[in-house]
Amino acid sequence: MNSFDEVPLSAFEFGRLLDAVGPFDASPCVAVATSGGADSVALCLLMHQWAEDRNGKCHALVVDHGLRSDSAREAVQVADWLVCSGIDTHVLTWSGHKPVRGIQAAAREARYDLLLSWCRHHGISDLFLAHHRDDQAETFLMRLGRKSGVDGLSAMAAVSHRGDVRVVRPLLNVPKSRLIATLKNLGHPWVEDPSNHDPAFARSRVRELVPALAVIGITAEGIAVTARRLGRARAALEHYASELVRSGVESHSAGFCWIDREALLAAPAEVGLRVLSRVVAAVGTGRVPPRLDRLERMYATLFRDGRGRGCTLSGCRIITRGHRFLVCRENRGIGDCVTLQPGQNRRWDARFNVSLRGSPSLASDQTCEVRRLGPEGWPQVAARSELRLHERHSGIPAAVRATLPALWDQAGLLDVPHLNFRRDGAQMVLDVKFAPTHPLVYSPFSVVSVDTPPI
Repeated sequence: MNSFDEVPLSAFEFGRLLDAVGPFDASPCVAVATSGGADSVALCLLMHQWAEDRNGKCHALVVDHGLRSDSAREAVQVADWLVCSGIDTHVLTWSGHKPVRGIQAAAREARYDLLLSWCRHHGISDLFLAHHRDDQAETFLMRLGRKSGVDGLSAMAAVSHRGDVRVVRPLLNVPKSRLIATLKNLGHPWVEDPSNHDPAFARSRVRELVPALAVIGITAEGIAVTARRLGRARAALEHYASELVRSGVESHSAGFCWIDREALLAAPAEVGLRVLSRVVAAVGTGRVPPRLDRLERMYATLFRDGRGRGCTLSGCRIITRGHRFLVCRENRGIGDCVTLQPGQNRRWDARFNVSLRGSPSLASDQTCEVRRLGPEGWPQVAARSELRLHERHSGIPAAVRATLPALWDQAGLLDVPHLNFRRDGAQMVLDVKFAPTHPLVYSPFSVVSVDTPPI
């Protein structure tokens, strides 16, 4: 560690870091995830002053995971400290069942859900996280152990999007020691989470190894620089993947995609893999894109001996149809039933936004629900001769039919929008929009320049 790593972070430096991840509104209203640790408390205090200087406002969000007996008391203590500093503070509690295995991953997802939900409810578009240079190095090492590719080794993005909320990490070039020095300079307390040093967790074990690696020249600073450089490569690859998606992928409102086989085969493998990953992530329902090793096996299978073969991955079927690949949802594990009332908007199968228009018959007290068309619904559609003709020209392959969202009531099938089917006399109309959790085209990976101070 050099002497500069012990220097408090100045307001001027912090402003330059924010310039690198902006732009922001003239009077910014932002939220900061604040665990009570030195890094997040320092970020919150710096952000509060920055926002006040611009006639904006900073909200501190403290998450109580409820995983330790004193977590609630600790959350209140952190909130009291921040309130005393003039910061609007809210404690968000993770309630309900806690898993026995994978607790850190589950806690992370719960934390994001709580933070993002609060931001959306209060109209906040920028959520700040205090991940710093040491975190970036640890993430790189953990992903190296998992045999990650360029994406994983790029570690964390400076700016990413979770729907309509930007997740901003302005401190990825800043060592934790400078954040501790900042708090000491301000005379502000912080808390230490004992789980940060618990060898039961992989990140804690990696954290203990970093000093030993530094002895042989593998420092946190050097690892973070490598991650940033890989991030630039990732951004370039994502750009070309987006270009191939625009030219070689056709997305259908019924929740499936066609991929131009020759265009995919002609692209460099790294770009082709990314396109395939995006399509599978959009059509399937996984919370994260498919694992790289599984994706590579599927990619090789599709092009083995110059012939495409059907296969499955992450809830999707990939089927060869002439010069194209059809990527559609698997029947197995498709979305549960969703009950709907007129005017309601719900999510079905993690891919469709569904809503109901109209009113039920006055003589009926039935409940309408959205579920797949399935093999039990298709005969009712096929019984209509005019729809049999329509189906041949609908552009919806037979492999997709059973996966289509359909409206049912106690009397049976009511409405299938993608097949223009509606039961005679039906007064209820199902509106469906394909809105995948993972879009086919998105903003490139965001990297803070290696030249952005402080280094």
